[in-house]
Amino acid sequence: MEKSSEVPGFYKRPVAERRAFVQEWGGLTEEEVRAFEFPPGIDPGTLDRMIENVIGVMPLPLGVATNFRINGKDYLVPMAIEEPSVVAAASNAAKVARAAGGFFAQTTAPVMIGQVQIVDVVDPAAARLRILHHKDELLEGANAKDPVLVKFGGGAKDLEVRIVPSTRGTMLVAHLLVDARDAGGMNAVNTMCEALAPEFARLSGGRVVLRIISNLAVHRLARAHATFPAELLKTETATGPEVVDAILDAYAFAVADPFRCATHNKGIMNGVSAVVIATGNDFRAIESGAHTYAAWKASGGASVVQPLTTYEKDKDGNLVGTIEIPAPVGLIGGATAVHPTARANVKVLGVKSARELGEVLAAVGLAQNFAALRALATEGIQRGHMELHARNLAVSAGARPEEVDRVVELLVKDHQVRFDRAKAIIEELRKGA
Repeated sequence: MEKSSEVPGFYKRPVAERRAFVQEWGGLTEEEVRAFEFPPGIDPGTLDRMIENVIGVMPLPLGVATNFRINGKDYLVPMAIEEPSVVAAASNAAKVARAAGGFFAQTTAPVMIGQVQIVDVVDPAAARLRILHHKDELLEGANAKDPVLVKFGGGAKDLEVRIVPSTRGTMLVAHLLVDARDAGGMNAVNTMCEALAPEFARLSGGRVVLRIISNLAVHRLARAHATFPAELLKTETATGPEVVDAILDAYAFAVADPFRCATHNKGIMNGVSAVVIATGNDFRAIESGAHTYAAWKASGGASVVQPLTTYEKDKDGNLVGTIEIPAPVGLIGGATAVHPTARANVKVLGVKSARELGEVLAAVGLAQNFAALRALATEGIQRGHMELHARNLAVSAGARPEEVDRVVELLVKDHQVRFDRAKAIIEELRKGA
């Protein structure tokens, strides 16, 4: 009998039952399925609340890079990554830079961009000015959605409106600039965009579609510089000045050639993403933003970046999606062959070649993109992502297991998915108990 991946109510099953199902599906041995087990010190319930359909964990090696001195302060830098030599290379580079005082770094204000897409606008130039004429009231309305952020010096600071030509006609795109302070900003920015959407539609006379944060954070930049003394760069076969020239030649190659530039920037993200993962941040957002920023900077702000997917209507009015992505993945060697959980995951997946794995990646990418677009273009992001975020907030705020669902319901209903609101709801529930 052919297996089916259509499993009704899978998310409702306990973790152990889900894991047993996957074990049977993949034909995993007892030893292989043990690779999914939760490590000591980790509450399975916490991880089960973070994402859907949890069956276990996928641990990454966690190391620390040494020798880092940044703005006169020493650091041990946690890095979670499976690729050999990354931690060692970072430590060695930091040692060389340390000889000349280390790294000197700075950041701009933590301002994120929230985008509200407005279509079917008859007079886009005039509509843009109508929106900007009400900027102060719009910013006030946005900040009313997160008084705690405002209290700590953050909140909506400015509003821009762009006129963007597209294959579906001219659209207005409002940019809400939000100082997120010490947060990533996604939830605060998305909530503010959702709140302003009806007013943008009224002022423009158009129809709002997407309201979502942008990962191209051109206002929230981090900068660093360092000197690497030539005398410390010599090798057995080259002098220090020769190594300096060779590095400059390699850099020029990356500037001149996109095939080399992709790998050059990947090397940067080896270090950045390892720290992002180790600190529990969204490495996909950082990766996407970094690579798009490289293209945006090279083009002088023009759009030279295109979506990896396309969407069209067929003759019957159905939606047809396509995707084309580089997929340089493998099944032999590296962490895929060494990591026990990775090996078990490959067995569950059932792919027999790197090409087949690439095909799976393309299908998953298209599915994920379609799901995101459908949610954003219809109900917005609140009901999906925000409900999961609300669940995490409820637990962080001290909700008991029997209180979590009610706290989440009220957070989402009020469109106030914030820690302070979660605390207040918990207090209200207990007073009424």
